[in-house]
Amino acid sequence: MATSYPTLNPQTPQKPLPGTYFQTPAASTVQNGSLFGARPGPAGPSPAPQASAASTLPTGAAAAALPKVPPAALKSKSQTLSTEERATRTINDTMAQEARYPDLDSYLSQGFSSDYDIPTAPGWAPFQKVKMYNIPDQIFDQYNRAQVSTSMGLFAELNHAWVAIDNALYIWDYTHPNPQLVGFEDQPNSINAVHLAKPRPGVFLPAINHLLVVSTTADVILLGMSCETTPSGARQVSLYQTGMLASIRGLDIHVFASSASTGRVFFGGSSDNDVHELTYQQEERWFAGRCAKVNHTSSRLAAFTPSLSFTQKSFEHVEQMEIDDSRNLLYTLSSASTIRVFHMKPDGTLVLAITKPAADIYSNIGHIVTSNETLNPKVRIVSISPIPVAEASRYHLMATTGTGYRIYLSATGTYSWSPASNVINAPTSMQAHHVKTPPFDNPSAAAAAAINASLPGQARFQPPITSKVPIHSLDPTRFSARFPPGYFFCFTCKDSMQKSDSLFISAPDSGRVARSQETVIPGKASETAIWLSLGSRAEDIGLCSPPATATNTPGGFGNELAIQFDNPAAEIAILTNTGIHVIRRRRLVDMFAALVRGGTGDEGLEGEIKNFIRTYGRSETLATALAVACGQGVEVSPDSRLTKINDPDVLEFARKVFIEYGGRPTMNENAVSDNATSAIDAILPSPRHAGIALYISRLVRSIWRKEIAKVGRGANGAQTIAPSVAIARLQAVQRDLSALQDFFKANKNFIEGLSGPEALTRVSNKQEETALQAEHRALHSLVQLVSRTIEGISFVLVLFDERVDEIVGTLPEESKQRFLKLTYEELFSTSKGYDIAKELVKGIVNRNIAKGSNVETVADALRRRCGSFCSAEDVIIFKAQELLKRATEAGANSELGRNLLNESLHLFQQVSDSLPMDYLLSAVESYIHNQFFAGAIQLALNVAASSDKANMALSWIVDGRSEDDSRKDYFYFRKQCYDLIFKVIIAVDTLAAHDPGMIDGQFTVIAKRKNEAYGVITDSSDEVFLTSLYDWYLEQGWSERLLQIKAPFVVTYLERKSEDDITHADLLWRYYAQAERYFEAAKVQFQLAQSAFALPLGRRIEYLGRARANASTFTPDVGRQARQKLLQEISVLMDVASVQDDLLERLKEDNRIAADRKPEVLKEVDGPIMDISTLFNQFADPGSYYDICLQIFFQADYRNSADIKATWQHLLQDLHDETINKATSQPYEAVIEKVRSLGRRLRMSETVFPIPLLLPMLERYAVEYQRGVGPATWVIDLFLDLDVPHETLFSNLEAMYYTDEAPFQGTNRKYIAKDLLYLIDHWFLHSVRLGGVVFGSDAAAMRISETLLLLLQQGVMTPEQTQMAQELRAKVEDVLR
Repeated sequence: MATSYPTLNPQTPQKPLPGTYFQTPAASTVQNGSLFGARPGPAGPSPAPQASAASTLPTGAAAAALPKVPPAALKSKSQTLSTEERATRTINDTMAQEARYPDLDSYLSQGFSSDYDIPTAPGWAPFQKVKMYNIPDQIFDQYNRAQVSTSMGLFAELNHAWVAIDNALYIWDYTHPNPQLVGFEDQPNSINAVHLAKPRPGVFLPAINHLLVVSTTADVILLGMSCETTPSGARQVSLYQTGMLASIRGLDIHVFASSASTGRVFFGGSSDNDVHELTYQQEERWFAGRCAKVNHTSSRLAAFTPSLSFTQKSFEHVEQMEIDDSRNLLYTLSSASTIRVFHMKPDGTLVLAITKPAADIYSNIGHIVTSNETLNPKVRIVSISPIPVAEASRYHLMATTGTGYRIYLSATGTYSWSPASNVINAPTSMQAHHVKTPPFDNPSAAAAAAINASLPGQARFQPPITSKVPIHSLDPTRFSARFPPGYFFCFTCKDSMQKSDSLFISAPDSGRVARSQETVIPGKASETAIWLSLGSRAEDIGLCSPPATATNTPGGFGNELAIQFDNPAAEIAILTNTGIHVIRRRRLVDMFAALVRGGTGDEGLEGEIKNFIRTYGRSETLATALAVACGQGVEVSPDSRLTKINDPDVLEFARKVFIEYGGRPTMNENAVSDNATSAIDAILPSPRHAGIALYISRLVRSIWRKEIAKVGRGANGAQTIAPSVAIARLQAVQRDLSALQDFFKANKNFIEGLSGPEALTRVSNKQEETALQAEHRALHSLVQLVSRTIEGISFVLVLFDERVDEIVGTLPEESKQRFLKLTYEELFSTSKGYDIAKELVKGIVNRNIAKGSNVETVADALRRRCGSFCSAEDVIIFKAQELLKRATEAGANSELGRNLLNESLHLFQQVSDSLPMDYLLSAVESYIHNQFFAGAIQLALNVAASSDKANMALSWIVDGRSEDDSRKDYFYFRKQCYDLIFKVIIAVDTLAAHDPGMIDGQFTVIAKRKNEAYGVITDSSDEVFLTSLYDWYLEQGWSERLLQIKAPFVVTYLERKSEDDITHADLLWRYYAQAERYFEAAKVQFQLAQSAFALPLGRRIEYLGRARANASTFTPDVGRQARQKLLQEISVLMDVASVQDDLLERLKEDNRIAADRKPEVLKEVDGPIMDISTLFNQFADPGSYYDICLQIFFQADYRNSADIKATWQHLLQDLHDETINKATSQPYEAVIEKVRSLGRRLRMSETVFPIPLLLPMLERYAVEYQRGVGPATWVIDLFLDLDVPHETLFSNLEAMYYTDEAPFQGTNRKYIAKDLLYLIDHWFLHSVRLGGVVFGSDAAAMRISETLLLLLQQGVMTPEQTQMAQELRAKVEDVLR
């Protein structure tokens, strides 16, 4: 393991050395004599490292302020309430704003409107065709056999269609790929019409949830129908004979209407203009059968009374009937375009209230739209659609003309329209107030209107000329239908063969309508529309999906944006003669996602987003982008299925829009001016905040104000409690909120206001800082509310997983009533909800205890699913304390007592993350009293770790223990826990000191408990605890105890501490050595030798020596290569240190250094091991320490032969002069000793100790300075003593002899000849003694023989030498023979 120690501060770098190698020293410069002359000396030594901060707890006043609960818990308790109140206020304000959506009466004020937005881009289309289902082949087979009549229609709410062929009725599930036909063929008459109705309550069995009203040429028949949902989600219908029918002979019945609330069925036909009712009951009565027909508009005698008329009266019959259950009204439309309004009284009667001829209607709108070709009394009214009271309080009905104009009519009572808007009073008059014209005929007019609309400040509405110009775009209109909150389907057929319909669909644009309330001038009724070609003739239309509205009152009723996440989008089925087309309303999120997916490049998308913002506002755009980024977008797949849009590009672009277009918070200057509001409260959050609030409010609106539970009665009359919101709905809301929470977590660094404190570094002034703080506060509150809501829903789900009746039954009566009235809003955001939840948790725990369940399992389940919201900590603490008390009473040494102690520990551990300090202190003292030492230590460790799950205390320790850092609070709380552990250790040691430990070879009870306690400590991986524990050991003087611990963290602790303290560093390598981890010990010692600690050079060399010894010792799991590498590094540094040590000794003896400067220089050198270049440039070269310079050359691998030669020459000259001056020995002796010493130090280096250079140099020195002094062959003996090969010496001497250079010229060549002869003789004897070939090879022997012959021939030797040469040559020749 690598350990880093403080390093020396870098000094001013020296001039780089010449040569190839980085550490090659340079030659002397002018500045090199700075130490030894009058120039200023080098910079002083680096300062010693500072001591580390103490880890002890504060004393005095500071100690009194130690936290009693974990810092995290302390903060949450002080901030939660205000945060949640702020978020709740935001959500409520947003919901109130959405509820202010204009009602139909407001945005369709008296007058006319002609605003349509018919987008050309498919992404903006308000509706889309989802799928077309073909009519089954078996239907066509039956159709081909038809003889009299055929008709067809839809039961859209059941996903079924029907066809009547002559006397047979067939029903099928049009969504099924291979449906089974359900038929009714048990009557002989041709079928004219079929109607689906809701049965009157109590008449039929519960299984019959629908009635089928079948009109034939002779009777009206009632059939029972049951509809069940199969496990696959499909609907399966069955028909039942009821035996109920009423004769209608003489009447051609083809129009029906029924009341869903009362089950009343009305009908009319083409034979007259009367309104009939089909009555049915469970049993026959005296004057009425089970089923009968009642005519509500003509008396029984009217048919027999002759009428006198002098004018020709046109025939009139019923074309359409519609029922408005919200007002108890029945509307009829006759063939003469007369609208009649009937009041359905509670007593079962039907009273005609209003008759409104077409002429009156056109007269009412004459001042609104000038009569023209397409709007005049001659134009028929082809359809009527009731408007329920929940949608509009004034408007009752919409009538559609044969040219596609829509006329909105209101019905009023005697005094005003307001009181008439109830089910008791019948209206007395009807007026037309608003006309919605069809879209433009010619594109040029539409283009002009679009241009006008694009101008700033102008509303998008049709110019006044459109009220006079006829519009033929929807002429002729066959029929139309309207579905709340304003979906208008208009079927027009311009085909001369009447075989193909065009469908015009329009609907109010909720985003624009909602935005109109932001402007002072009321906006026109803008609608988005689309044209679809059906390719066939429409027969029927119906709403497939359940009706979904934002509110039950006119205000906010039509706000589709508010409910786009509550239910699937509306789907409408249209039956044609070729199949069933399903049209889906597109939500704003779907449009946004489609625009992104279909966009062309970033520039095109940017333009679409800006258009989106202009149309719907920035907040709505951001809410939509956020929803898409969270996966709310839906599209129609190629196989006509609705799928979630999870395209990464779409989600990423939506995320980008949300982040980049979020806007900024602004200052409300008016609020600041009165000084009554703080600056942060005067900040208006950004549009991003409003968008988030919009999205959250729309996710939770379906549950927000609903009570959690509803009370009912079971079969036995007992009270039952059930969820008021379906569990599936709660889970869906939770899923969507979880996706939003994940989005916040993934993108918080990019969202201004959630990115954390670092965002404050980007502000430029105080106002921006305040604005950012306000934004963070606002956004953080919403994020917290999302988290709280997710956990709150989890709590409700857990609650209803249990037997809620039993749990609530255990509550006090007051608490029970508070729970039954508790809303989700209160549960998520108030202390009242939190308190009730705590009581419910107690009830859940008590019930499970009574059942014998494991309390730990229950508590864990609660904490895992909704921990912070419905924590069971208090309950568990009480249980644990009770068990602890029982353990003390049972006795610490009894089996029951030990079991109870262990159980209490388990309970305390479950709440360790929020256990207050006083509870912990009490528990630890009780555990010590009961000798439950291991449990006390484990509990304190758990509480400490749980209080700082982010390990802030450890990061605070690692970062230097700054007292100004808020993380210190986490450490000090944990230190209190550890102090309790130290108290336990002292108690354990005190008790064990008086215990024998073992008796009869068995551990005593005290010894076992001591081992258990220390086992918990040894097994702990809490680094903060172990740091505090080891600090405490050293404070007690127990360093040997520390070295005996076999735990991985001891190394980490000592490494961390040794960065600042040499004592801990020494303990570290001692610990390694004791553990036989010699390689690690060597690394530590090696690093200590290089550290910046104030160590003398001798101690550093000692560390290197120890390191070399340890590195040379085998260590398991350490490869040979690693050891060799470390050894090499140590050796290199050791060599440099040796050079520095030699230099230090030389400096101590050098008298040239000024006395006042010398201590400073010695202190600098007697310290950290210096760089080799520094030693050369600052000391060795300036001081003319030539032997040290040669060692530096060797260490630096310096290869400049001129510098090396000059240095050797200077060395020999200085050494000769010094020896002569001292007169203590002969100069040649000093030279021999120095060269021999350097040879070994330089390891006979060929570059720094070159024989070809040194041999001639020493031979020359011997002749010129030491001639006749000492042994004649001392130069050769010196090199032979250094184990220089004979061959090398021979080659160099031979070369010197041949070159004939001064001073070895003429007779002086005899000195070289003498040394050659001596060397050859020595070589011969050496090779003979070793055995083998003489001189190593025959070639070498021949060469030597030739050399000896040359010496003999030239006659430069003395007679004795000549004789010796002749003898040697003879011996060589003998060998060669």
